[in-house]
Amino acid sequence: MNLRFRKFFLDKNGQDSTSLRPMEDVHSGIRIPKDGSALRKFFAFAGPALLVSVGYMDPGNWGTDLAGGAMYGYKLMWVILASSIMAMILQTLCARLGIATGHDLAQACRTRYKKPANFVLWILCELAIIACDLAEVIGSAVALNLLFNIPIIIGVFITGFDVLILLAFMQFGFRKIEAIILTLVGTIGACFLIEVILAQPEWGSVLLGTFVPSLPDKQALYISLGILGATVMPHNLYLHSAVVHTRDIEQTPAGKRQAIKYNTWDTIIALGLAFFVNAAILISAGAVFHTTGHTNVEDLGEAHRLLAPLLGTTVASTAFAVALLASGQSSTITGTLAGQIVMEGFLHIRIKPWLRRIISRVLAIIPAVIMIYISGGQDTVGLLVISQVVLSMQLPFAIFPLLMFTSNPKYMGEFVNPLWLKIVGYAICVVIALLNIYLLVTTINYWWVIGFTVVGIVFSIWVMYFYHEKDEDKDAVGSRAA
Repeated sequence: MNLRFRKFFLDKNGQDSTSLRPMEDVHSGIRIPKDGSALRKFFAFAGPALLVSVGYMDPGNWGTDLAGGAMYGYKLMWVILASSIMAMILQTLCARLGIATGHDLAQACRTRYKKPANFVLWILCELAIIACDLAEVIGSAVALNLLFNIPIIIGVFITGFDVLILLAFMQFGFRKIEAIILTLVGTIGACFLIEVILAQPEWGSVLLGTFVPSLPDKQALYISLGILGATVMPHNLYLHSAVVHTRDIEQTPAGKRQAIKYNTWDTIIALGLAFFVNAAILISAGAVFHTTGHTNVEDLGEAHRLLAPLLGTTVASTAFAVALLASGQSSTITGTLAGQIVMEGFLHIRIKPWLRRIISRVLAIIPAVIMIYISGGQDTVGLLVISQVVLSMQLPFAIFPLLMFTSNPKYMGEFVNPLWLKIVGYAICVVIALLNIYLLVTTINYWWVIGFTVVGIVFSIWVMYFYHEKDEDKDAVGSRAA
Protein backbone atom coordinates (compact mmCIF):
# COMPACT_ATOMS: atom_id res chain seq x y z
CA MET A 1 0.00 0.00 0.00
CA ASN A 2 1.54 3.31 -0.97
CA LEU A 3 2.28 6.01 1.58
CA ARG A 4 -0.49 8.40 0.50
CA PHE A 5 -3.14 5.66 0.65
CA ARG A 6 -1.83 4.43 4.00
CA LYS A 7 -2.03 7.94 5.51
CA PHE A 8 -5.70 8.08 4.54
CA PHE A 9 -6.41 5.19 6.89
CA LEU A 10 -4.43 6.43 9.90
CA ASP A 11 -6.72 6.71 12.88
CA LYS A 12 -6.94 9.70 15.17
CA ASN A 13 -4.09 8.33 17.32
CA GLY A 14 -1.80 8.06 14.32
CA GLN A 15 -1.87 4.27 14.29
CA ASP A 16 -2.02 2.32 11.08
CA SER A 17 -5.61 1.11 10.82
CA THR A 18 -4.68 -1.34 8.07
CA SER A 19 -3.42 -3.74 10.74
CA LEU A 20 -6.63 -3.99 12.71
CA ARG A 21 -8.02 -7.06 14.39
CA PRO A 22 -11.34 -8.57 13.24
CA MET A 23 -14.38 -6.71 14.66
CA GLU A 24 -11.97 -4.15 16.14
CA ASP A 25 -14.70 -1.92 17.58
CA VAL A 26 -16.16 -4.78 19.65
CA HIS A 27 -13.15 -7.13 19.84
CA SER A 28 -13.04 -9.08 23.13
CA GLY A 29 -15.74 -6.81 24.52
CA ILE A 30 -17.74 -9.57 26.24
CA ARG A 31 -16.18 -11.09 29.34
CA ILE A 32 -16.26 -14.85 29.90
CA PRO A 33 -16.52 -15.89 33.58
CA LYS A 34 -13.64 -18.06 34.76
CA ASP A 35 -15.71 -19.60 37.52
CA GLY A 36 -19.31 -20.75 37.73
CA SER A 37 -21.44 -23.46 36.19
CA ALA A 38 -21.18 -24.75 32.62
CA LEU A 39 -24.59 -23.22 31.90
CA ARG A 40 -23.39 -19.78 32.97
CA LYS A 41 -20.33 -20.08 30.72
CA PHE A 42 -22.49 -21.27 27.82
CA PHE A 43 -24.74 -18.20 28.08
CA ALA A 44 -21.65 -16.00 28.05
CA PHE A 45 -20.46 -17.63 24.83
CA ALA A 46 -23.94 -17.87 23.26
CA GLY A 47 -24.77 -15.21 20.71
CA PRO A 48 -22.48 -15.40 17.65
CA ALA A 49 -24.41 -18.33 16.17
CA LEU A 50 -27.68 -16.49 16.86
CA LEU A 51 -26.51 -13.64 14.62
CA VAL A 52 -25.59 -16.17 11.96
CA SER A 53 -28.88 -18.05 12.31
CA VAL A 54 -30.98 -15.10 11.15
CA GLY A 55 -29.39 -15.51 7.73
CA TYR A 56 -30.97 -18.95 7.67
CA MET A 57 -34.48 -17.60 8.10
CA ASP A 58 -34.27 -14.41 6.03
CA PRO A 59 -36.77 -13.44 3.26
CA GLY A 60 -34.65 -15.36 0.73
CA ASN A 61 -35.50 -18.54 2.60
CA TRP A 62 -39.15 -17.54 2.49
CA GLY A 63 -39.07 -17.35 -1.30
CA THR A 64 -37.50 -20.76 -1.79
CA ASP A 65 -39.50 -22.45 0.98
CA LEU A 66 -42.80 -20.99 -0.22
CA ALA A 67 -42.05 -22.01 -3.81
CA GLY A 68 -40.99 -25.50 -2.75
CA GLY A 69 -43.99 -26.06 -0.49
CA ALA A 70 -46.54 -24.66 -2.93
CA MET A 71 -45.26 -26.68 -5.91
CA TYR A 72 -44.23 -29.96 -4.27
CA GLY A 73 -45.93 -30.10 -0.90
CA TYR A 74 -43.63 -31.69 1.67
CA LYS A 75 -41.37 -33.51 -0.83
CA LEU A 76 -38.47 -31.05 -0.46
CA MET A 77 -38.37 -31.13 3.34
CA TRP A 78 -35.29 -33.36 3.11
CA VAL A 79 -33.45 -30.55 1.30
CA ILE A 80 -34.01 -28.22 4.27
CA LEU A 81 -32.79 -30.92 6.67
CA ALA A 82 -29.68 -31.72 4.59
CA SER A 83 -28.90 -28.03 4.11
CA SER A 84 -29.23 -27.37 7.83
CA ILE A 85 -26.85 -30.20 8.71
CA MET A 86 -24.34 -28.91 6.15
CA ALA A 87 -24.71 -25.42 7.63
CA MET A 88 -24.07 -26.66 11.18
CA ILE A 89 -20.85 -28.37 10.10
CA LEU A 90 -19.56 -25.42 8.06
CA GLN A 91 -20.46 -22.80 10.67
CA THR A 92 -18.78 -24.89 13.37
CA LEU A 93 -15.62 -24.86 11.23
CA CYS A 94 -15.87 -21.05 10.98
CA ALA A 95 -15.95 -20.70 14.75
CA ARG A 96 -13.02 -23.12 15.03
CA LEU A 97 -11.01 -21.09 12.50
CA GLY A 98 -11.64 -17.77 14.21
CA ILE A 99 -10.90 -19.02 17.71
CA ALA A 100 -7.81 -21.10 16.85
CA THR A 101 -6.06 -18.60 14.55
CA GLY A 102 -7.34 -15.18 15.59
CA HIS A 103 -8.20 -14.53 11.93
CA ASP A 104 -11.60 -14.46 10.32
CA LEU A 105 -12.08 -16.25 6.99
CA ALA A 106 -11.47 -13.11 4.91
CA GLN A 107 -8.23 -12.36 6.75
CA ALA A 108 -7.14 -15.97 6.39
CA CYS A 109 -7.62 -15.72 2.64
CA ARG A 110 -5.60 -12.52 2.50
CA THR A 111 -2.68 -13.96 4.45
CA ARG A 112 -2.57 -17.17 2.39
CA TYR A 113 -3.55 -16.25 -1.17
CA LYS A 114 -2.01 -13.91 -3.72
CA LYS A 115 -3.53 -10.50 -4.37
CA PRO A 116 -5.43 -11.30 -7.63
CA ALA A 117 -7.05 -14.37 -6.07
CA ASN A 118 -8.05 -12.34 -3.02
CA PHE A 119 -9.53 -9.63 -5.19
CA VAL A 120 -11.69 -12.13 -7.10
CA LEU A 121 -12.82 -13.80 -3.85
CA TRP A 122 -13.72 -10.38 -2.44
CA ILE A 123 -15.76 -9.44 -5.51
CA LEU A 124 -17.60 -12.78 -5.41
CA CYS A 125 -18.35 -12.34 -1.72
CA GLU A 126 -19.62 -8.80 -2.29
CA LEU A 127 -21.92 -10.13 -5.03
CA ALA A 128 -23.24 -12.71 -2.56
CA ILE A 129 -23.88 -9.99 0.03
CA ILE A 130 -25.70 -7.88 -2.57
CA ALA A 131 -27.85 -10.88 -3.54
CA CYS A 132 -28.64 -11.53 0.11
CA ASP A 133 -29.34 -7.86 0.80
CA LEU A 134 -31.61 -7.80 -2.23
CA ALA A 135 -33.76 -10.51 -0.67
CA GLU A 136 -33.81 -8.77 2.70
CA VAL A 137 -34.70 -5.38 1.26
CA ILE A 138 -37.50 -6.83 -0.90
CA GLY A 139 -38.84 -8.86 2.02
CA SER A 140 -38.92 -5.89 4.40
CA ALA A 141 -40.48 -3.62 1.76
CA VAL A 142 -43.20 -6.16 1.01
CA ALA A 143 -43.89 -6.56 4.75
CA LEU A 144 -44.29 -2.78 5.16
CA ASN A 145 -46.67 -2.81 2.21
CA LEU A 146 -48.76 -5.62 3.68
CA LEU A 147 -48.92 -4.14 7.18
CA PHE A 148 -49.17 -0.41 6.47
CA ASN A 149 -49.99 -0.22 2.75
CA ILE A 150 -46.70 1.59 2.05
CA PRO A 151 -45.73 1.37 -1.66
CA ILE A 152 -42.99 -1.21 -2.17
CA ILE A 153 -40.55 1.25 -3.76
CA ILE A 154 -40.87 3.61 -0.78
CA GLY A 155 -40.52 0.62 1.55
CA VAL A 156 -37.20 -0.22 -0.13
CA PHE A 157 -35.82 3.21 0.76
CA ILE A 158 -37.17 2.99 4.32
CA THR A 159 -35.33 -0.29 4.84
CA GLY A 160 -32.18 1.44 3.61
CA PHE A 161 -32.14 3.71 6.66
CA ASP A 162 -33.84 1.86 9.50
CA VAL A 163 -30.99 -0.65 9.72
CA LEU A 164 -28.61 2.22 10.52
CA ILE A 165 -30.75 3.07 13.54
CA LEU A 166 -30.68 -0.52 14.76
CA LEU A 167 -26.93 -0.83 14.24
CA ALA A 168 -26.41 2.37 16.24
CA PHE A 169 -27.14 0.26 19.32
CA MET A 170 -23.65 -1.23 18.89
CA GLN A 171 -22.40 1.90 20.65
CA PHE A 172 -23.96 0.47 23.81
CA GLY A 173 -22.24 -2.91 23.43
CA PHE A 174 -22.48 -5.91 21.15
CA ARG A 175 -24.85 -7.65 23.56
CA LYS A 176 -27.49 -5.05 22.66
CA ILE A 177 -27.36 -6.14 19.02
CA GLU A 178 -27.64 -9.77 20.11
CA ALA A 179 -30.64 -8.91 22.31
CA ILE A 180 -32.37 -7.19 19.37
CA ILE A 181 -31.70 -10.20 17.14
CA LEU A 182 -33.01 -12.58 19.83
CA THR A 183 -36.24 -10.55 20.06
CA LEU A 184 -36.72 -10.57 16.29
CA VAL A 185 -35.95 -14.30 16.01
CA GLY A 186 -38.39 -15.03 18.83
CA THR A 187 -41.06 -13.04 16.97
CA ILE A 188 -40.46 -15.04 13.77
CA GLY A 189 -40.64 -18.33 15.65
CA ALA A 190 -43.86 -17.41 17.46
CA CYS A 191 -45.54 -16.27 14.23
CA PHE A 192 -44.75 -19.47 12.39
CA LEU A 193 -45.79 -21.62 15.31
CA ILE A 194 -49.19 -19.97 14.88
CA GLU A 195 -49.08 -20.64 11.11
CA VAL A 196 -48.33 -24.35 11.54
CA ILE A 197 -51.02 -24.79 14.20
CA LEU A 198 -53.60 -23.15 11.94
CA ALA A 199 -52.45 -25.02 8.79
CA GLN A 200 -52.91 -28.49 10.36
CA PRO A 201 -50.46 -30.35 8.08
CA GLU A 202 -50.39 -34.11 7.47
CA TRP A 203 -47.51 -35.04 9.76
CA GLY A 204 -47.05 -38.47 8.24
CA SER A 205 -46.37 -36.89 4.83
CA VAL A 206 -44.11 -34.31 6.47
CA LEU A 207 -41.95 -37.04 8.02
CA LEU A 208 -41.86 -38.92 4.71
CA GLY A 209 -40.67 -35.81 2.86
CA THR A 210 -38.08 -35.12 5.55
CA PHE A 211 -36.34 -38.49 5.50
CA VAL A 212 -37.01 -39.85 1.98
CA PRO A 213 -35.15 -37.75 -0.65
CA SER A 214 -36.88 -37.07 -3.97
CA LEU A 215 -36.60 -34.60 -6.86
CA PRO A 216 -39.79 -34.76 -8.96
CA ASP A 217 -38.39 -32.69 -11.88
CA LYS A 218 -35.72 -30.18 -12.98
CA GLN A 219 -37.65 -27.30 -11.46
CA ALA A 220 -37.44 -29.09 -8.12
CA LEU A 221 -33.64 -29.18 -8.52
CA TYR A 222 -33.61 -25.44 -9.24
CA ILE A 223 -35.68 -24.72 -6.13
CA SER A 224 -33.55 -27.14 -4.09
CA LEU A 225 -30.42 -25.23 -5.07
CA GLY A 226 -32.23 -22.06 -4.07
CA ILE A 227 -32.99 -23.61 -0.67
CA LEU A 228 -29.34 -24.63 -0.36
CA GLY A 229 -28.19 -21.11 -1.27
CA ALA A 230 -30.69 -19.59 1.14
CA THR A 231 -29.59 -21.89 3.95
CA VAL A 232 -25.80 -22.01 3.64
CA MET A 233 -24.84 -18.42 2.86
CA PRO A 234 -21.28 -17.44 1.89
CA HIS A 235 -21.22 -14.22 3.90
CA ASN A 236 -22.39 -16.06 7.03
CA LEU A 237 -19.15 -18.05 6.95
CA TYR A 238 -17.12 -14.83 7.03
CA LEU A 239 -19.40 -13.31 9.67
CA HIS A 240 -19.25 -16.23 12.09
CA SER A 241 -15.46 -16.50 11.95
CA ALA A 242 -15.28 -12.83 13.00
CA VAL A 243 -18.03 -12.42 15.63
CA VAL A 244 -16.50 -15.15 17.81
CA HIS A 245 -13.82 -12.54 18.55
CA THR A 246 -16.34 -10.50 20.52
CA ARG A 247 -15.69 -12.88 23.44
CA ASP A 248 -12.71 -12.26 25.72
CA ILE A 249 -11.33 -15.78 25.90
CA GLU A 250 -8.06 -16.99 27.39
CA GLN A 251 -5.46 -17.21 24.62
CA THR A 252 -4.25 -20.60 25.78
CA PRO A 253 -4.90 -24.08 24.35
CA ALA A 254 -7.32 -24.78 27.22
CA GLY A 255 -9.12 -21.46 26.75
CA LYS A 256 -9.47 -21.96 23.01
CA ARG A 257 -10.62 -25.55 23.50
CA GLN A 258 -13.36 -24.35 25.87
CA ALA A 259 -14.42 -21.62 23.43
CA ILE A 260 -14.65 -24.10 20.53
CA LYS A 261 -16.76 -26.48 22.64
CA TYR A 262 -19.30 -23.86 23.71
CA ASN A 263 -19.43 -22.23 20.27
CA THR A 264 -20.14 -25.64 18.75
CA TRP A 265 -23.15 -26.07 21.03
CA ASP A 266 -24.20 -22.49 20.32
CA THR A 267 -24.11 -23.27 16.59
CA ILE A 268 -26.06 -26.52 16.85
CA ILE A 269 -28.82 -24.97 18.98
CA ALA A 270 -29.16 -21.72 16.99
CA LEU A 271 -29.17 -23.42 13.57
CA GLY A 272 -31.48 -26.11 14.92
CA LEU A 273 -34.00 -23.38 15.68
CA ALA A 274 -33.46 -21.92 12.22
CA PHE A 275 -34.20 -25.35 10.73
CA PHE A 276 -37.57 -25.47 12.48
CA VAL A 277 -38.45 -21.98 11.18
CA ASN A 278 -37.57 -22.97 7.61
CA ALA A 279 -39.43 -26.23 7.97
CA ALA A 280 -42.47 -24.36 9.31
CA ILE A 281 -42.50 -22.08 6.24
CA LEU A 282 -42.40 -25.00 3.79
CA ILE A 283 -44.89 -27.05 5.84
CA SER A 284 -47.32 -24.12 5.98
CA ALA A 285 -46.99 -23.56 2.22
CA GLY A 286 -47.51 -27.25 1.54
CA ALA A 287 -50.52 -27.53 3.82
CA VAL A 288 -52.22 -24.29 2.75
CA PHE A 289 -51.28 -23.78 -0.92
CA HIS A 290 -50.29 -27.15 -2.41
CA THR A 291 -53.22 -29.09 -1.01
CA THR A 292 -55.68 -26.47 -2.28
CA GLY A 293 -54.23 -26.35 -5.80
CA HIS A 294 -52.43 -23.01 -5.46
CA THR A 295 -49.12 -24.40 -6.73
CA ASN A 296 -47.85 -21.21 -8.38
CA VAL A 297 -47.60 -18.72 -5.56
CA GLU A 298 -45.32 -16.17 -7.25
CA ASP A 299 -45.69 -13.22 -4.91
CA LEU A 300 -45.34 -12.70 -1.16
CA GLY A 301 -48.38 -10.44 -1.28
CA GLU A 302 -50.36 -13.20 -2.97
CA ALA A 303 -49.32 -15.64 -0.25
CA HIS A 304 -50.45 -13.10 2.36
CA ARG A 305 -53.82 -12.59 0.68
CA LEU A 306 -54.52 -16.31 0.29
CA LEU A 307 -53.77 -17.24 3.89
CA ALA A 308 -56.82 -15.57 5.44
CA PRO A 309 -59.53 -17.06 3.17
CA LEU A 310 -57.88 -20.50 3.00
CA LEU A 311 -57.44 -20.77 6.78
CA GLY A 312 -60.56 -18.80 7.67
CA THR A 313 -58.84 -16.23 9.90
CA THR A 314 -56.88 -12.99 9.48
CA VAL A 315 -54.53 -14.03 12.28
CA ALA A 316 -52.54 -16.16 9.83
CA SER A 317 -52.00 -13.36 7.31
CA THR A 318 -51.07 -10.83 10.02
CA ALA A 319 -48.58 -13.25 11.60
CA PHE A 320 -47.11 -13.86 8.14
CA ALA A 321 -46.49 -10.13 7.54
CA VAL A 322 -45.10 -9.49 11.04
CA ALA A 323 -42.70 -12.43 10.74
CA LEU A 324 -41.60 -11.24 7.30
CA LEU A 325 -40.79 -7.77 8.65
CA ALA A 326 -38.87 -9.22 11.63
CA SER A 327 -37.01 -11.54 9.28
CA GLY A 328 -35.95 -8.75 6.95
CA GLN A 329 -34.84 -6.44 9.74
CA SER A 330 -32.78 -9.05 11.59
CA SER A 331 -31.09 -10.19 8.39
CA THR A 332 -30.16 -6.69 7.27
CA ILE A 333 -28.28 -6.16 10.52
CA THR A 334 -26.12 -9.24 10.10
CA GLY A 335 -25.72 -8.62 6.36
CA THR A 336 -24.24 -5.17 6.89
CA LEU A 337 -21.93 -6.50 9.62
CA ALA A 338 -20.75 -9.19 7.20
CA GLY A 339 -20.08 -6.55 4.56
CA GLN A 340 -17.88 -4.63 6.98
CA ILE A 341 -15.97 -7.78 7.92
CA VAL A 342 -15.39 -8.81 4.31
CA MET A 343 -14.09 -5.39 3.26
CA GLU A 344 -11.76 -5.12 6.23
CA GLY A 345 -10.54 -8.69 5.88
CA PHE A 346 -9.89 -8.90 2.13
CA LEU A 347 -8.77 -5.32 1.49
CA HIS A 348 -7.21 -4.85 4.94
CA ILE A 349 -8.60 -1.34 5.17
CA ARG A 350 -10.85 0.22 7.73
CA ILE A 351 -13.58 2.75 7.11
CA LYS A 352 -16.15 4.07 9.51
CA PRO A 353 -18.74 1.35 10.30
CA TRP A 354 -21.67 3.66 9.47
CA LEU A 355 -20.09 4.47 6.08
CA ARG A 356 -19.60 0.79 5.29
CA ARG A 357 -23.22 0.13 6.22
CA ILE A 358 -24.44 2.93 3.96
CA ILE A 359 -22.38 1.48 1.10
CA SER A 360 -23.85 -1.96 1.73
CA ARG A 361 -27.40 -0.59 1.79
CA VAL A 362 -26.92 1.40 -1.41
CA LEU A 363 -25.49 -1.63 -3.21
CA ALA A 364 -28.63 -3.56 -2.23
CA ILE A 365 -31.17 -0.80 -2.85
CA ILE A 366 -30.12 -0.05 -6.43
CA PRO A 367 -30.69 -3.58 -7.83
CA ALA A 368 -33.82 -3.94 -5.67
CA VAL A 369 -35.37 -0.79 -7.12
CA ILE A 370 -34.43 -1.84 -10.66
CA MET A 371 -35.84 -5.36 -10.31
CA ILE A 372 -39.03 -4.18 -8.60
CA TYR A 373 -39.52 -1.53 -11.28
CA ILE A 374 -39.05 -4.07 -14.08
CA SER A 375 -41.37 -6.62 -12.47
CA GLY A 376 -43.90 -4.01 -11.41
CA GLY A 377 -43.64 -5.28 -7.83
CA GLN A 378 -44.93 -8.71 -8.86
CA ASP A 379 -43.31 -12.17 -8.71
CA THR A 380 -41.41 -11.28 -5.53
CA VAL A 381 -41.02 -14.99 -4.78
CA GLY A 382 -39.32 -15.45 -8.16
CA LEU A 383 -36.94 -12.57 -7.41
CA LEU A 384 -36.10 -14.09 -4.04
CA VAL A 385 -35.42 -17.53 -5.56
CA ILE A 386 -33.09 -15.99 -8.16
CA SER A 387 -31.16 -14.16 -5.43
CA GLN A 388 -30.72 -17.39 -3.49
CA VAL A 389 -29.52 -19.33 -6.53
CA VAL A 390 -26.89 -16.60 -7.01
CA LEU A 391 -25.84 -17.16 -3.40
CA SER A 392 -25.57 -20.89 -3.99
CA MET A 393 -23.25 -20.21 -6.95
CA GLN A 394 -20.88 -18.29 -4.66
CA LEU A 395 -20.72 -21.01 -2.01
CA PRO A 396 -17.83 -23.10 -3.41
CA PHE A 397 -15.57 -20.02 -3.37
CA ALA A 398 -16.03 -19.75 0.40
CA ILE A 399 -16.33 -23.33 1.59
CA PHE A 400 -13.26 -24.76 -0.17
CA PRO A 401 -10.91 -22.15 1.39
CA LEU A 402 -12.61 -22.76 4.76
CA LEU A 403 -11.91 -26.50 4.57
CA MET A 404 -8.37 -25.94 3.34
CA PHE A 405 -7.52 -23.61 6.21
CA THR A 406 -9.13 -25.66 8.98
CA SER A 407 -7.50 -28.86 7.65
CA ASN A 408 -4.01 -27.33 7.60
CA PRO A 409 -2.06 -28.36 10.74
CA LYS A 410 0.55 -25.61 10.21
CA TYR A 411 -2.20 -23.00 10.40
CA MET A 412 -4.56 -24.56 12.95
CA GLY A 413 -2.08 -26.37 15.20
CA GLU A 414 -3.75 -28.81 17.58
CA PHE A 415 -7.18 -27.56 16.50
CA VAL A 416 -6.86 -28.90 12.96
CA ASN A 417 -9.84 -30.88 11.64
CA PRO A 418 -9.78 -34.58 12.51
CA LEU A 419 -9.81 -37.01 9.59
CA TRP A 420 -13.56 -37.74 9.77
CA LEU A 421 -14.37 -34.02 9.69
CA LYS A 422 -12.08 -33.48 6.69
CA ILE A 423 -13.87 -36.27 4.81
CA VAL A 424 -17.34 -34.98 5.67
CA GLY A 425 -16.37 -31.37 4.99
CA TYR A 426 -14.85 -32.02 1.59
CA ALA A 427 -17.79 -34.27 0.68
CA ILE A 428 -20.12 -31.33 1.38
CA CYS A 429 -17.93 -29.04 -0.74
CA VAL A 430 -17.90 -31.47 -3.67
CA VAL A 431 -21.66 -32.06 -3.54
CA ILE A 432 -22.39 -28.32 -3.54
CA ALA A 433 -19.92 -27.70 -6.39
CA LEU A 434 -21.34 -30.53 -8.52
CA LEU A 435 -24.92 -29.36 -7.98
CA ASN A 436 -23.96 -25.87 -9.07
CA ILE A 437 -22.19 -27.17 -12.19
CA TYR A 438 -25.25 -29.25 -13.05
CA LEU A 439 -27.51 -26.23 -12.61
CA LEU A 440 -25.30 -24.15 -14.91
CA VAL A 441 -25.23 -26.85 -17.57
CA THR A 442 -29.00 -27.36 -17.52
CA THR A 443 -30.08 -23.72 -17.35
CA ILE A 444 -27.68 -21.77 -19.58
CA ASN A 445 -25.88 -22.30 -22.91
CA TYR A 446 -23.08 -24.89 -22.85
CA TRP A 447 -20.69 -22.42 -24.49
CA TRP A 448 -21.10 -20.02 -21.58
CA VAL A 449 -20.22 -22.81 -19.16
CA ILE A 450 -17.18 -23.78 -21.22
CA GLY A 451 -16.15 -20.11 -21.47
CA PHE A 452 -16.39 -19.57 -17.70
CA THR A 453 -14.43 -22.77 -17.09
CA VAL A 454 -11.63 -21.81 -19.49
CA VAL A 455 -11.37 -18.32 -18.00
CA GLY A 456 -11.21 -19.79 -14.49
CA ILE A 457 -8.48 -22.28 -15.43
CA VAL A 458 -6.38 -19.66 -17.24
CA PHE A 459 -6.74 -17.23 -14.32
CA SER A 460 -5.74 -19.92 -11.81
CA ILE A 461 -2.64 -20.92 -13.82
CA TRP A 462 -1.62 -17.27 -14.17
CA VAL A 463 -1.96 -16.60 -10.44
CA MET A 464 -0.16 -19.78 -9.37
CA TYR A 465 2.75 -19.79 -11.83
CA PHE A 466 3.16 -16.40 -13.48
CA TYR A 467 1.98 -13.70 -11.05
CA HIS A 468 4.61 -12.55 -8.56
CA GLU A 469 3.87 -10.47 -5.50
CA LYS A 470 5.79 -7.22 -5.06
CA ASP A 471 8.27 -7.13 -2.21
CA GLU A 472 6.04 -4.80 -0.13
CA ASP A 473 3.11 -7.21 -0.58
CA LYS A 474 5.25 -10.16 0.51
CA ASP A 475 6.40 -8.29 3.61
CA ALA A 476 2.82 -7.29 4.48
CA VAL A 477 1.52 -10.83 4.07
CA GLY A 478 4.43 -12.25 6.04
CA SER A 479 3.86 -9.89 8.94
CA ARG A 480 0.15 -10.68 9.06
CA ALA A 481 0.67 -14.43 8.83
CA ALA A 482 3.14 -14.23 11.68
